[in-house]
Amino acid sequence: MIIIQNVFLPLDTDFNDVSTIVSSVLKIDRNNIIFSQLYKKSVDARNKNNVCFCCSFTANLESSIEKKLVKRKNVDYFRKEKYNWQINCNNKKRPVVVGFGPAGMFAALLLARSGMKPLVLERGSDVDTRTKKIKDFFENGILDPDSNIQFGEGGAGTFSDGKLNTGIKNNRCRAVIEAFYEFGANEDILYDAKPHIGTDILCKIVKNFRNEIIKLGGQVCFDTKVTDLIFDDKGISGVIADGEVITAESVILCTGHSARDIFSLLKDKNVALQRKPFAMGVRIEHLQKDINSALYGDFSEHPALSAAPYKLAVHLDNKRGLYTFCMCPGGEVVNASSEPDGIAVNGMSYNARNGKNANSALLVGVSPEDLNGDDVLEGCRLQLEIEKKAYNIAKGKVPITTVGHFIYGEEAKFGKVLPTVKPETVFTDFSLILPEFICDTLKKGIPLLDKKLKGFADKEAILIAPETRSSSPVRILRNEKCECVSIKGLFPCGEGAGYAGGIVSAAVDGLLCAEELIKSIV
Repeated sequence: MIIIQNVFLPLDTDFNDVSTIVSSVLKIDRNNIIFSQLYKKSVDARNKNNVCFCCSFTANLESSIEKKLVKRKNVDYFRKEKYNWQINCNNKKRPVVVGFGPAGMFAALLLARSGMKPLVLERGSDVDTRTKKIKDFFENGILDPDSNIQFGEGGAGTFSDGKLNTGIKNNRCRAVIEAFYEFGANEDILYDAKPHIGTDILCKIVKNFRNEIIKLGGQVCFDTKVTDLIFDDKGISGVIADGEVITAESVILCTGHSARDIFSLLKDKNVALQRKPFAMGVRIEHLQKDINSALYGDFSEHPALSAAPYKLAVHLDNKRGLYTFCMCPGGEVVNASSEPDGIAVNGMSYNARNGKNANSALLVGVSPEDLNGDDVLEGCRLQLEIEKKAYNIAKGKVPITTVGHFIYGEEAKFGKVLPTVKPETVFTDFSLILPEFICDTLKKGIPLLDKKLKGFADKEAILIAPETRSSSPVRILRNEKCECVSIKGLFPCGEGAGYAGGIVSAAVDGLLCAEELIKSIV
């Protein structure tokens, strides 16, 4: 098999007939193609007068023809490593997986397929019940602290944009993408350079993961909160969930970056923790049609193009950076609070990405040196302090302002952009909520981002605060075998443990921890 890379094609290309495209590109007879497939597709908008697709294709040809073609600079042999979803393990002692977000889902799936029948404990509800609770929160302000945007089946990623692109280089990434497709994602995630699933489809997929784990002998318990870990002189010996002692010699801890009670528990038990860099800031909303125009020019309404994404970053003279994160084309901003007296926002979108607005996090890095004192949980305390300020100052509503007011001191009032966040918003002075260094970086950085994306500093763009949960401020230290350095049998995993940042990297870490768990007991 070969791969043909960097093939530039017009937007009106018919991708239903890949063999014709490949034969044309390679200048060979179509009958010589045994099999061909679109492998990667991205939008090339560097030249707004000629927006096009940049593609890669894989193809099976006669070996003699392949041998001649690989001498071309854009053609090579395609080598794909198949992931081993079933690791032989004779040890039948049941492992426990705490948390059923991407890390927990993939860890439990690999354990189940390897015959280990894992017990999954998730503090939040199943996705259908969770969806109803989130709707109740958006419409009536009734928050369940254990089942919300942050907690429940599928984790925080379920109510997000469902992005599957990642910056990590790991052969497990493709296995993760293919698993999402196997359990119900659209085929385009297999070739889209920036794949996404969307909340509406993720809600179905996570149930399929759960059903597969149960079919293979695993058990998934919802509304089951782990409140303690039991250690003995050999390492971990069990967990306590809802007052019940559950014996376990191996535990994968995938509790997510918002499980501050788990961080406190680990600190009290002298488990090795470390401060780590994280980021905080705000969300920004523009009209999606304005983003499309800025990125695609005259091609912005071409039917082959979906809502345009962006990714921006600048470095400032205050020696800080400002960058966009988790950009949601055609999405909405959501109140992602998990405490009744705090406000935290995030972004989400549905698969179609057909909402009126585009939104993105605007984040400023927070280093351990920015924090007071020497408490390892100081980052968590700062997050909580900001969220409580937002709640109290805005009297329970979501704080918003405009770019015109925040940067230029103009009157805060609605223009062409209306906020999507629910249930209620109020214009607020962000300097009363966010630390000075974050406000200063935002004010200096937004106009600079406008130079990279025209209209980004539109005075009518809406800012929503605060975005505090982009990553964990704590890392649970582990060794090269993914095992906690101070507790044998405990495998800290995913975003909450400080080893991932996004759905795919968390899922990859779940697989890695499950692999190491199996090795440790074989």
